[in-house]
Amino acid sequence: MRLDLSKYHVVSRIAIYLLALVLICLGAYHLMKPNDLLVYVPFFLPGGIKWAYLVGVCFLLVGFSFIFNYYVKLASYLLAGFLFFFILTVHIPNYLNAGMEEMKVFALINVLKDTAIASFALHLAAGAHHQHLHFEDND
Repeated sequence: MRLDLSKYHVVSRIAIYLLALVLICLGAYHLMKPNDLLVYVPFFLPGGIKWAYLVGVCFLLVGFSFIFNYYVKLASYLLAGFLFFFILTVHIPNYLNAGMEEMKVFALINVLKDTAIASFALHLAAGAHHQHLHFEDND
């Protein structure tokens, strides 16, 4: 289940590899510094610090999926869903409940950043036609 990279322009390939590198770095940070991220775990999710580790592992797996070109469609859809979940459960509540203007701006930037990354992931998923996760014939 590979994405046919021969159909992608070299700039598109570079973009995919850059996203993969960013995800691997974020994943590594989540695994090395989970306590720094614990404050972002929503209070209604049980497990606390385990979520920081889970997110780190997921980011690493998606990054490696993009680099090694396996399960790209599935990984892209899961990444997009994961990021939209973060937007709804972490970033928007942080924006709405921020006491300081700087924290509100930081939360808004995270909403925009995760929306952009999720959009790029959806674009990658749409380009992986030959993989076995089709919702419609033309997706």
